[in-house]
Amino acid sequence: MRVDHSRAAPAFAHDTEAFLAYLGLERALAKNTLAGYRSDLDQAAAFLVAQGGTDWRGVTRAQAAAWIHSLHRRTCAPASLARKLTALRGLARFLVREKIRDDDFTDLLSSPKLPRRIPGTLTPEEVGRLLAAPAGGGARALRDRALLELFYSSGLRVSELAGLTLQQVNLEQGFLRVLGKGSKERVVPIGGKAADAVATYLLAGRPSLVRKKTGSQLFLNPRGTALSRVGLWLIVKRCAERAGITRNVKPHSLRHSFATHLLSGGADLRAIQEMLGHASISTTQIYTAVESRRLLDQHAKFHPRNRS
Repeated sequence: MRVDHSRAAPAFAHDTEAFLAYLGLERALAKNTLAGYRSDLDQAAAFLVAQGGTDWRGVTRAQAAAWIHSLHRRTCAPASLARKLTALRGLARFLVREKIRDDDFTDLLSSPKLPRRIPGTLTPEEVGRLLAAPAGGGARALRDRALLELFYSSGLRVSELAGLTLQQVNLEQGFLRVLGKGSKERVVPIGGKAADAVATYLLAGRPSLVRKKTGSQLFLNPRGTALSRVGLWLIVKRCAERAGITRNVKPHSLRHSFATHLLSGGADLRAIQEMLGHASISTTQIYTAVESRRLLDQHAKFHPRNRS
């Protein structure tokens, strides 16, 4: 629900804009994230105005709880409710930090419990078929092969992979410098096969895609501009079909497979966290559930006392 600020009290809009400016400038949050926060806070402001509220500075805990309860009554999905509450909490803490308020009016609100989503992963055999799918020696095939190899070797986010520049890639020493969420830089190693595929693409593929307006982006589309996230998704989908993988393969499937296969091979969870760019180890721990499930499936399938 998007609400026009002109319909809400100006003081609500003023503090909302200050908070969003802080998130954009100081926290470097993505535009889509900021747009989501704006929509959620506009919705809350509209509710509070209807309840007689005039600005964020005068909002009480009871009024904040009333908004959350109204969302419950409308059977708002837990994930959506959690996102809205995150936006409201962030604003409340911002107002306290800026000494605009003395108290946090969201401190007694509880977050909904969200089910832990176990990410879908490919088997090593499926990954092998996927990486072998780009056929031929043309520029696009070399690009797609390099892209898939690098994706699986590094576990980058889709936006990070699509946004890679030539300056971020060090093939000689075998690593990438990645600018992740919150503009935090991290160093990610890349394997020998991925480095070879990227080197071949740079030598024999990318030059054919370069146009006058081409910048320093690593992966290019036929127009010579940076490959978009949608373009990347289509490449993964097309190669999955060629590989005969019938289930739904999304770009993040390679990121999840990267982490799961490292864990099953004995990699340290903290090292995987650092390579993935997770701020919290709890986010990375979801992959232990994936590996545990795989072991249970293997036990059920092969242990002699499980077979009838």
